[in-house]
Amino acid sequence: MSTSTSPPCPADGTTLEELTGHLWRTVLAGDEYAATQLVLRALDEGLDAESMLLDVIAAVQGRIGEEWAANRISVAREHAATAISERVVAALALHPSARTAPARGRITVACVDGEWHALPARLLAEVLKLRGWRVDYLGAQVPAPHLISHLHHTGADAVALSGSIASRLPTAHATITACQAVGVPVLVGGAAFGSDGRHAARLGAQAWAPDARAAADVLARGPLPRPRTGHQEVDDLPHLADQEYTLVARNSTSLVRSVFTGLEDAVPAMRAYSEMQRERTAEDLAHIVEFLAVALYLDDQELFAHFLAWTADVLVARGVPAHSLPPALRLLATELKDFPRACRILEHGTRVLATSHGATGSPA
Repeated sequence: MSTSTSPPCPADGTTLEELTGHLWRTVLAGDEYAATQLVLRALDEGLDAESMLLDVIAAVQGRIGEEWAANRISVAREHAATAISERVVAALALHPSARTAPARGRITVACVDGEWHALPARLLAEVLKLRGWRVDYLGAQVPAPHLISHLHHTGADAVALSGSIASRLPTAHATITACQAVGVPVLVGGAAFGSDGRHAARLGAQAWAPDARAAADVLARGPLPRPRTGHQEVDDLPHLADQEYTLVARNSTSLVRSVFTGLEDAVPAMRAYSEMQRERTAEDLAHIVEFLAVALYLDDQELFAHFLAWTADVLVARGVPAHSLPPALRLLATELKDFPRACRILEHGTRVLATSHGATGSPA
């Protein structure tokens, strides 16, 4: 008897890796019909729907993100491929093998307000349905007041909150707190919460899972502990008392403007930039300030350093040298010289850049 725990493959002998490759090519080609037929045929051949969702479709979506970051596909092509993946999931949900009568409780699945990467949440919603839960899938960018209104109306047993963008973590914190205030526990997941879930713990979520399969397993083990209705949790972010996060977030536009002006003097080549290059530079600076603010909110210098390393990879893939970042960090540190936590975070990020990309320069 085999002890393998690998998910079943289609009866025609196609492996999951081969099926993933086939789906990748059809999605990249923009062939929605071929992608849908490929998935439905594999289900007809015996591949279980959960494996199709998580071992094939999710793998293809991950590759789409990697190809965009490496500058091998454009934003437009990435959006088109993601749209096909979403329609493939919708078609899969209607397949007879994916129909499971609800036998468990009710879960609300939603994305943090400002989070537009909805596919991970949709994959979780479909997996939970397959496992017998009644699911309310609310999609991308769900404002907390609307989520709370929905919870009052439906009496959900838990909220599964998805976030891919770490810059939305302060908003996620407010949403988690709002759900808990009405007595509904929160499970969080997605890249925003850290590969080890450390941000989930810091923000007080009842549970964290690294992926949809693990999230479904967490919920299957039993009810999440319910917070006391109306109970205000003890403030677990005492560092916010220094107001650095608030001031940086509130003055982000003026910080970007000041650093941009300083860069024109520090990097003379900027004076020859096209209008598009100037706009891209301003956008990059805005993201740097935004992630610095989030790092201040969580008091986590590694979050900012990870963002800088990722940004450097993306810039290098687009022909922009990583050493273009330290001058901006130096200017930002000058603007924030009276903010000790911000300066420490900037200094640490610069050291990480020097180690990972050879981008040298002190922010002080």
